[in-house]
Parts: sequence; C-alpha cells; structure tokens
Amino acid sequence: MAGFVLGDRPDPPIAAPEADTLVGFLEFQRATFAWKCGGLDGAGLATRVGVSTMTLGGLLGHLTAVEDSWFTDDFAGRSVATADDPWAATAAPDVLRSQWRAAVDRSRAVVAEALREQGLDAVARDPKPPERPVTLRWILVHMIEEYARHNGHADLLREAVDGETGE
Repeated sequence: MAGFVLGDRPDPPIAAPEADTLVGFLEFQRATFAWKCGGLDGAGLATRVGVSTMTLGGLLGHLTAVEDSWFTDDFAGRSVATADDPWAATAAPDVLRSQWRAAVDRSRAVVAEALREQGLDAVARDPKPPERPVTLRWILVHMIEEYARHNGHADLLREAVDGETGE
C-alpha cells in the first residue's frame, strides 16, 4: 500500500446504479485508509496521539478483522481466523498491510459474487446475532461508515507521525 497518494483514490460514481455507488464509496474509503497507512515503518504505525492507545497499526488490525467478520464470516458464512486482539497489531508493517489487503480481496470477491447472484438484498448466511438478519446493502453502508469513522482517526494519527495531512 505504500505509495498511495491522494490522487490515486478512485472517485465514487456520481450517477450510477445503487450497487456501483455503494461499492464505489467503500473503495474510496478503503483507498483513503491505505493512503493514511502507506509508507510508514513500525514506529510510524505504532504512534499514538495523547492518551489514546489507538495506532495506525491497530487500525490496520481492526479493519482486517472487521472486513473478515462482516463479509467473509457473517455474510458468506465462511470462517476466517483473526487476531485475538486486532487493536494491538504489532506485526511488521508489510505483514499488517498484507493481511489487510488479503481481507479486502476476500471481501471484494464475496461482494462481487453476491451482486452477480442475488444483488443488494442478499441476506447474510451467519449474522451475529442470528436473530438479526442483515442484507448486503446494510453491510456495505455499515462498512462505508466504519472506514469513514476510522479515516478520521487515521488523519490525526498520520499527522502526529510526520505532519502529513489531507482531506
């Protein structure tokens, strides 16, 4: 993910079908997150702001777990092993970024298959809790919100590392 710059982010479509719009906004948020974590060494990914224990490395671990939890585990009903405490991600930077990219790739594959076969109204196979069925549409909107919220955290953390700022 190193080398992501602001201009490399995919613009979400302005006038497109609903599924393309949702996936476009999720890809935009993912690319923003990749840009905020790009090019940093272990010390940069471990930087904290104030009394918070949150780090960019921890966010990488958390979003890896969230991608797998919502798309692979809950929606597709396939189990993926995740870290016991993804917030405490301390692996090497390349490993953290590689794990996140792999989770995103798994999620993309699940979404593409579901959109081809059932569309946005497809229901998660193994939701948690089971009495709360959710659709692919809901999961996509939730993941856009999840990334947008954590991109705000990533803005502050990245600025603390090297002064890099952006929208």
